[in-house]
Amino acid sequence: MGAWDIGPFENDDAADWLFELEDSSDTSAIAEALRAVTGIGEEYLETLESSNAIAAAEIVAALRAHPTDKLPDSAQAWIEENQELDVTSLVPTALSAIKRVRTDSELKEVWDESDDAEKWYATLDDLTARLKAQ
Repeated sequence: MGAWDIGPFENDDAADWLFELEDSSDTSAIAEALRAVTGIGEEYLETLESSNAIAAAEIVAALRAHPTDKLPDSAQAWIEENQELDVTSLVPTALSAIKRVRTDSELKEVWDESDDAEKWYATLDDLTARLKAQ
C-alpha cells in the first residue's frame, strides 16, 4: 500500500479512486466501492477495496454536509458540482463497509502493524460519527 499518512485520501488507492469518481456525475462509483467491501461475504478483503470504500464513505459524509478536514481539492470540487445527489440510502452500506474494514481486512492488518494504528482507528471513528450525524 502506498500510504503517506493515515487520512482516508492519503494513499495511492484512494487517490486513484478519486479519478474514477471525477469521471462520474452520479453515485455509481461510490456505491460500487462500498459494495466491493460489503458484498464479498467472508472473502479476504484486500487493501485496494478497503481504501476505496473508506474514500467512498468520506464522499457520502461530505455530501451530507459532514466532510473531513482532509478532503482533497478535487473531491471538494466534485462534491460542489454534485451536491444535489441524495446519498442517504448509502449511509448504512458505508457504515457496514467501515465496520468490515476495521475488523477483518488486509488494511486493518497493515495499520495494526504500524505505529499509527490508534490514529487510523480514530479516523474511522470520526468518519462513523460524521456518517451518523444528521
